[in-house]
Amino acid sequence: MIDTKPVEFRGSALDDLRVFPISARREAGHQIGQVQQGGEPDDWKPMTTVGQGVREIRIRDEVGAYRVIYVAKFADAVYVLHCFQKKTQKTSKTDIDLAAKRYRDLLKEIEQ
Repeated sequence: MIDTKPVEFRGSALDDLRVFPISARREAGHQIGQVQQGGEPDDWKPMTTVGQGVREIRIRDEVGAYRVIYVAKFADAVYVLHCFQKKTQKTSKTDIDLAAKRYRDLLKEIEQ
């Protein structure tokens, strides 16, 4: 049996996730749960612009499109870097930059 990795939310990611509509929140929880068990989300893509090993969970519901950016390559936890509602086809530079900063900060903590 695979151990379940804990989830650690970075910065405001948990508060940001909490403002998702209930259906998107439930789906995000389900997808993060799959990652915790060592699996992959149903709909994801690599986010190499944020950092190596960073992925984006893609969630769509009747209200809109939502994203959860995370990294699971470390043994100790699944780190959720950023959660947001996607308003355009292209992910905004602000969202990418925020996730990238949280990723860099995480790497600094892990290396200490």
